[in-house]
Amino acid sequence: MDTERPSRQQKTILLGRFTGAFGIRGQVKLESWTEPRDSIFRYQPWILRSADGAEREISGVRGKSSGKVVVADVPGVADRDAAEALRGTEILVSRAALPPPSAGEFYWVDLEDLQVVNLEGVDFGRVSHLFSTGANDVLVARGERERMIPFLEPDVIREVDFDAGRITVDWDADF
Repeated sequence: MDTERPSRQQKTILLGRFTGAFGIRGQVKLESWTEPRDSIFRYQPWILRSADGAEREISGVRGKSSGKVVVADVPGVADRDAAEALRGTEILVSRAALPPPSAGEFYWVDLEDLQVVNLEGVDFGRVSHLFSTGANDVLVARGERERMIPFLEPDVIREVDFDAGRITVDWDADF
């Protein structure tokens, strides 16, 4: 039985997480992975995911960069205890809330679940996730085994074909 994968527009993207209380009036510090950091407030509503996996949607969060941190005013959070209770909560948004990527660029979430094949047609499985090493990004394909493939265009990543649901790579099947 084939399970239907969520479309790119139905997926969510992790943009940050709350790191603790800021002051005594209910403001919350957060870590933002947007660039610039305070642009996280442009993408709402937020889906808040707690450590136990419970999710809730929230709108109307405001905030700004304040020195080395980003500070948020979250509706319904009125004191330090309530702000501290959000520590570790992840901030996600719907993929549809983000602007379309520029030509030749991708959101990592759009690559997840695509089939990965090499130039000889060997099926490496599907994209599980991507991560950054600092030197370059790495695509993780899971099939009969897990492969970590440098996301280097055009040397290794030869083609990303969303219509076919496939990424073609120049990568030896024995690696």
